[in-house]
Amino acid sequence: MDEVAAAIADPVRREILVMLRDRRLPAGEIADRFVISRPAVSRHLRVLRESGLVRDTLVGRQRFYELDASRFADLIEWLDQFARATGWERRLDALETEVYRTRRERRRRDTPEQRQEKTA
Repeated sequence: MDEVAAAIADPVRREILVMLRDRRLPAGEIADRFVISRPAVSRHLRVLRESGLVRDTLVGRQRFYELDASRFADLIEWLDQFARATGWERRLDALETEVYRTRRERRRRDTPEQRQEKTA
């Protein structure tokens, strides 16, 4: 998990991961999308490869990179404890309960004639 967290700490590496989210790309095409030098992009790709977040395949003279999202599992599991700790789920559940309670009370207050007017 630490290796994955360290790898995604850099914004260039995060951008590379986003690029690889949907398809594999050759190293040259990845490098062309950045203003930094090709050797710098190559170092970022090496960090991602060593962390296991990307795999590379040599096809002829081109090296293709593809995402291996399975390496995120431990980090996601660890981060999830903080998402639960915020209480957002409880707050949204409480809001939903309040909305249903308010609707129920309004229906009870409405006379049969008022209910009929609303449906007409």
